[in-house]
Amino acid sequence: MIELVERHTILGVVVGSRAYGLSGPSSDHDRRGVFAAPTRLFWSLDKPPTHLDGPLPEQFSWEIERFCTLALQANPTVLEVLWSPIVEQVTPLGSRLLSARDAFLSRKAASTYGEYARDQLNRVDARRARTGETNWKQAMHMIRLLTAGAHVLRTGSVLVDVTPLRTRLLDIRNGSIPWQSVTAWAASLREELSSALAASPLPESPDRDTIDQLLHAVREEGLK
Repeated sequence: MIELVERHTILGVVVGSRAYGLSGPSSDHDRRGVFAAPTRLFWSLDKPPTHLDGPLPEQFSWEIERFCTLALQANPTVLEVLWSPIVEQVTPLGSRLLSARDAFLSRKAASTYGEYARDQLNRVDARRARTGETNWKQAMHMIRLLTAGAHVLRTGSVLVDVTPLRTRLLDIRNGSIPWQSVTAWAASLREELSSALAASPLPESPDRDTIDQLLHAVREEGLK
């Protein structure tokens, strides 16, 4: 099935530290993509996969319907694919997907970004309680997610490149900032997230009609 990625990818980007502006010389190339399975494959009992790993290391791709479902739920990991500054592959259908990216955004981002950040914090706290060790990388991503959540609510644009915060975020990852300072920063960002939600120009729900039209166009194209 990996040929679906090799032959039918419509959008391929780099995410992770290289897209965030947090990379070093040995950083991985975390690749994410969207493929559009040929429409006739859906007529069989065995449907195309919703996602695939590979063929390159650190590469993961979603079939477009699954991708859109997750993006409509304001999944931060999926949304950043649509705003990555490093685009390696894009087809005409991929361009249509990028053109429709604003339709995925809604105030749901407040809960999803907040929950993702809270999950990171809980994991760090659990490890500290269990072993006395701190996963500073997770702590860094907690701060990054809270920052990105407030940004999308304020601006209607997903923040991927956090180069202006590079020094402070890398200080967290390197363990150079006391844990109490990190949690204080996180508390401040949670307040920013709440304030951004209260004043957000985003709609309560995403524009499902626009995404439905996009999927119809993709499936029609997939019959050719």
